[in-house]
Amino acid sequence: MALPPSNSTPTNPKSAERLAAQQDVFLREVDDALRQDQMEGFFTRYGKPVIAAVVLALAAFGGWLYWSHRQSEQRSADAEAYVQAIDSMKSGNLDAAKGKLEALAKGTGGSPISAKLMLAGIAAEQKRLPDAVKLYGEVANDAKAPQPLRDLAAVRGVAVNFDGMKPEDVVSRLKPYAAPGNPWFGVAGELVGMAYIKMNKQDQAGPLFAAIAKDEQVESGLRSRARQLAAVLGVDAIDDVVDERGEPLGQVKNGAKASAQPAPAAGE
Repeated sequence: MALPPSNSTPTNPKSAERLAAQQDVFLREVDDALRQDQMEGFFTRYGKPVIAAVVLALAAFGGWLYWSHRQSEQRSADAEAYVQAIDSMKSGNLDAAKGKLEALAKGTGGSPISAKLMLAGIAAEQKRLPDAVKLYGEVANDAKAPQPLRDLAAVRGVAVNFDGMKPEDVVSRLKPYAAPGNPWFGVAGELVGMAYIKMNKQDQAGPLFAAIAKDEQVESGLRSRARQLAAVLGVDAIDDVVDERGEPLGQVKNGAKASAQPAPAAGE
């Protein structure tokens, strides 16, 4: 270490420069020593907590990487299992599909919901109605399931068990869906209409079937069936073609009106 500067002031310029250089070196060494003492004091006091925090952070990051990798692998495995289950169903091997789906139904996330719906469909196909109703009920009552899938399960659960239910219960469960504008209006409305017939409420069944028949958002086969049922119940389910003045209605009717007019004579 350099010696501290003396109190004497040299008169020789070179001596003064040398003394200044010595003082600068001395101050830097003192500053470095002070910094070293501060670092040693910091690590003496906080070293262990800092090291522990770093180790925990690295462990957490490593755990997250492992979890993310496992999740990705699980999603790939689930997707492959679904594809195999669907292939088995297409080939008519429902038992093989059931084996694949039962494992998925015990998992987490969205996979169990879809797996349960497919298992319920297989149970209904195999005439195991109690199992089908149970699975549909689990999905319909699962608050974590997407609402469209819950609605699907609620309607399908009633459809597969319609003959075993009281008509009042059918109406109670499906009436919220049996309204125009609801995506399930056609299917749920038909079931509610049939329940009304069982309850001898033809005056409510007929208009409901007529509404289904006139709803262009409903599947054509279901609309045709509803039109026939409405007619049997004495309700007109065919759209009016003229208004109260006898004028054609709508685009198609306007076309019909034009075609009904006499053709102009030749040369006009």
